[in-house]
Amino acid sequence: MAFTERAEVSLGMGLATAALVWGVYNSALPSLAEARVTAPNDRDLAGAERTATWTAAAVVAGVSLISKDATVFVLGGAMVVGLAWMHRHANAVNPETGKATGVAHPTMQEYAGDMYAQS
Repeated sequence: MAFTERAEVSLGMGLATAALVWGVYNSALPSLAEARVTAPNDRDLAGAERTATWTAAAVVAGVSLISKDATVFVLGGAMVVGLAWMHRHANAVNPETGKATGVAHPTMQEYAGDMYAQS
């Protein structure tokens, strides 16, 4: 990959890719405010966030390979990392305390424990 000689084209493509990433997250997940007021470490929200992250990463990789421009990859990748962190943090926040808990994503043991729990 190389940088395009015309910076205005390269920057425009990078910003357009970042907007595509935002669109993926916007359509796949609830707002950050809503994620912060749900129960902390919600596994459905965590799964949706992982799906959005992989989808957005695939979009960035595809556009980067087609355009052969590193600026697209840098700006799109930074947007993926930033939005993934923001959504994971919002999922970890306990609405009663307003602080993040220790576990951002439930483990497989926690899934299995929920599955076999007595109601």
